[in-house]
Amino acid sequence: MRTLATAVALTVLSGALLGATGTAAPAPSVAAPATTVNMEAVIKAAMWDPYKSGQDVTDGSGPSVTKVEDALADKGFLASKYVDGHFGTSTVSAYAAYQRSLGYSGLAASGLPGKGSLSALGKGRYTLTRVINIGGRTTMDGEPVNRRTADMVKAAEKRAGVSFTVTQGSYGGVDASGGTHDGGGAVDISVRGLPSSTAAVKALRQVGFAAWYRSPSQGPWAAHIHAVAISDTDLSPEAQRQVGAYFEGRNGLADNGKDDGPQVKKVTWEEYQRS
Repeated sequence: MRTLATAVALTVLSGALLGATGTAAPAPSVAAPATTVNMEAVIKAAMWDPYKSGQDVTDGSGPSVTKVEDALADKGFLASKYVDGHFGTSTVSAYAAYQRSLGYSGLAASGLPGKGSLSALGKGRYTLTRVINIGGRTTMDGEPVNRRTADMVKAAEKRAGVSFTVTQGSYGGVDASGGTHDGGGAVDISVRGLPSSTAAVKALRQVGFAAWYRSPSQGPWAAHIHAVAISDTDLSPEAQRQVGAYFEGRNGLADNGKDDGPQVKKVTWEEYQRS
């Protein structure tokens, strides 16, 4: 015979198992990591910090870079003394080693974070915000580029009020380019027929390219405009170096001369779109 105490216990147990509607209560959900990493901020720092003369932290990048460095340190790839929000050469080397541990090689293991490796590194630790997507490959004037680069060139054309002719694209370049076109994000543009090469360079810079006019006196090439898409996650190490040089006010050439191009606010493509 069921006692009063037994009945009360069963009622309590039933209430715990059933929701207010009489259906079984849902299983507790696993909470997503509460912290976030801004991918745009991390990539911007990864392209600028290694080429700075000091250890300055890129504005707005410190918190996200620190979380990435913390994760690298916890996995044994980075000494804790380098967890400082500055994505310098030690962090680049550590991140490249982490990429290799995932099975990446070549340009995919250059130390420049990509969405896949950043997500894997943050599993259970952080979620990504402001994710950079470069899109699949397409062509411009028969030259290979990714869709982000193509969109940037088109936006610069609109600003300059002219049509550009791409003479060298991405993902494989001539020897004279020194490896800058081996990855994504790099294009050469003809100056033939342009009313002003300076105006064209300015427009390219305004939408997020590190861009310069290149004259025959600077190297073994015909006059052209060389442009590298800032924060393109497919950039070759040589192109990354040119972005760092641009941020530091240099010309991106081997002589590391002073930037002689039009001065504009230095932005990424994503920042330009939000402006």
